[in-house]
Amino acid sequence: MFTTRPEIVGTFGVASSTHWLASQTAMGVLERGGNAFDAAVAAGFVLQVVEPHLNGPGGEAPILLWSERERRMHAVRGQGCAPAEASAAAFRALGFEQVPGIGLLAATVPGAFSAWLTMLREHGTWPLADVLAPAIGYARDGFPLVPRVAEAILAVRGLFLEHWHSSAEVWLPGGKLPQPGSLFRLPALAATYSRIVETAEREGSGRTGVIDAAIRTWQQGFVAREIDSYCRGTAVRDSSGEAHAGLLRFDDMAAWRVATEAPLTAQFGRYTVAKCGFWSQGPAFLQQIGMLRHAGLEHHAPGTAGFVHRITEAAKLALADRLAWYGAASGARADAQQALLSDAYLRERWDMVDPARASDVLRPGEPLGLAPRLPDLDVSARTLRTADTRFGVGEPTFAALPPVAEWAEREIFVGDTCHIDVIDRHGNMVAATPSGGWLSSSPAIPALGFALNTRLQMSWLDEGLPSSLEPRVAPCTTLSPSMALRDGEPYMAFGTPGGDQQDQWSVGFFLRHAVHGLNLQQAIDAPAWHVKHAPSSFWPRQTTLNTLTLESRFDPGALEQLRAMGHQVQVGDAWSESRMSACSREHDAQGRLVLRAGANPRGMQGYAVGR
Repeated sequence: MFTTRPEIVGTFGVASSTHWLASQTAMGVLERGGNAFDAAVAAGFVLQVVEPHLNGPGGEAPILLWSERERRMHAVRGQGCAPAEASAAAFRALGFEQVPGIGLLAATVPGAFSAWLTMLREHGTWPLADVLAPAIGYARDGFPLVPRVAEAILAVRGLFLEHWHSSAEVWLPGGKLPQPGSLFRLPALAATYSRIVETAEREGSGRTGVIDAAIRTWQQGFVAREIDSYCRGTAVRDSSGEAHAGLLRFDDMAAWRVATEAPLTAQFGRYTVAKCGFWSQGPAFLQQIGMLRHAGLEHHAPGTAGFVHRITEAAKLALADRLAWYGAASGARADAQQALLSDAYLRERWDMVDPARASDVLRPGEPLGLAPRLPDLDVSARTLRTADTRFGVGEPTFAALPPVAEWAEREIFVGDTCHIDVIDRHGNMVAATPSGGWLSSSPAIPALGFALNTRLQMSWLDEGLPSSLEPRVAPCTTLSPSMALRDGEPYMAFGTPGGDQQDQWSVGFFLRHAVHGLNLQQAIDAPAWHVKHAPSSFWPRQTTLNTLTLESRFDPGALEQLRAMGHQVQVGDAWSESRMSACSREHDAQGRLVLRAGANPRGMQGYAVGR
């Protein structure tokens, strides 16, 4: 079976990510004696520099890890909370029915920095300066600008030049769009991270003491003060077409703490899949495989209509449950959330699937017999009547680059985030999906050189829902790394960018591998799809039902079968779906640890390395 690149096989270490520089950074750390946690942290900070259109220092980073020393998995809750001043009443007083998709009002506490360093402190071996050195070097000396970054800047060039002048200074040097392939520098960001290292080494003692000092510098030092000052003193144009100051404050930064917890798990044959909790969309993966235990997928090859239909219908039911039951606000019920993962409930849900007909209705379930309550889904239409959508929506936006001689604006479309997986020779594993704080989310803070996230747009202003906006409560994030055991032993770290598609693309990948035996690269390369069957998690949160988008590489007969089943089929480009990265480990017959990795060829950025 042809693959776009080989499945990497080795014994020393493997890494796979959405950018080759991050993958090679991770491998370089392993080569110099670091473990998987050191490598993932160094690569995570590099991703902030080299994929600035998809994540940044002001974003978030949910992480799953396996510690071989402890023989257990951990979920690092790298999603920051809402500001204390953020409430439904506060937004309604400003005339909003939804949290804006861009600007300062949608910012949560940026959680990525402290999440990465918490893992480094607890499980790594390298000092702070060493893991930050690659990111600082690329920001200071230059990194190759991939075309997608130029497309992202082009999409919001007018916004930067007219309103977000601090971002224009960073991303439009001399007022001009930077050339794809050129070396691009981020000196202000390099200075921020260098200052953090210098401050932490002055105030902390020993490896862990310096890391703790760096976290304090971020959350209670000059970084928090600059964020507070900018949010208080700067009115920023947002999705409303008007300018508003932000709500994030020093006290919010100082009070927030990274939580480390046991992940949620579900069984599928030989596999135990682990995901982050109901503060993420991760349980949607577990719900899908729980339903699909009963689907007989072994009788349906990966490229067939039967395979796609069954997985799509399970996804629809999981997305409906996500809308009704996921979140960490006071309206959430832990007992109901746990019931969503019970085999009895999931078997009942699977019985609702018609094996020959697509559902075109939104059907949230009733765990414990509780009636679901949904948000006001008409709010997006009301919002769009007066909103300013010229500069994109809540997700990262891009404009297709025309010939260099023209640089005229073309189609605007939305994009992804980032992912990294690492496994070292000891068997330690990391899967992380950093995002937020992308260059088009909000203006660059001049003193820091980076933008804040807009993750609060995933909260509803309806009262009493599990995902309602509440002060100091984190929104339910789409970010969703994955990990799996096989026969009780740690086996695979994997994940993908893609917003609401993350726990669809990753489910398809996993089932192609677990059920049909495709190797990692084969399972990544295989034709992929996603369904829209719920409100988008991103502003303006429009609801689309029963729209199934598949790559054109699917057999035309399978596409016709899906149409006949009632799916509203859309056919995308041949390599337009999924952004998977994956690494695995297993022992051979002689007990030697064998490591494997695969990476997404779509977009020509992702890469797997190892030896």
